[in-house]
Amino acid sequence: LAVRGVCFARQTPGSGVGAHTDGRNFILTSHLGLKVPEGCWIKVGGEERTWSEGKLTTLDTSFEHSTGNPSSEDRHVLIIDFWHPELSEAERAGLEFIYDLRNSFESGVVPFRQPKAKSAPEEEEEGQGLAGLWKALTGGGD
Repeated sequence: LAVRGVCFARQTPGSGVGAHTDGRNFILTSHLGLKVPEGCWIKVGGEERTWSEGKLTTLDTSFEHSTGNPSSEDRHVLIIDFWHPELSEAERAGLEFIYDLRNSFESGVVPFRQPKAKSAPEEEEEGQGLAGLWKALTGGGD
């Protein structure tokens, strides 16, 4: 499974998700219709369909997509993200590493380290620089 893995999605009556793209063509998404009132729709790449209860609808969310629930009831689907089947083993391993690291960071397993404050550059007094280094090394004599 990829990124989110599996999650439930409820869409309230009279609501919708505006057209957007996830920009990730390395993931495919399936929706399993759980409770789909009459009139609910999903539009992907200009093609509009509806969900069927108990059946999967699979889409590539890198294409622009949107949803609508014009009914008076909640719409429920189970969302399943999975790696695009055309990924190579190396591509999948690289993506899994990146997403596992991101998930560890977001869950607090990998701690966030505050960046060190930059100290103001110390102003050099006249006669310092190499001469100051020489004085420090030789005990200050000319």
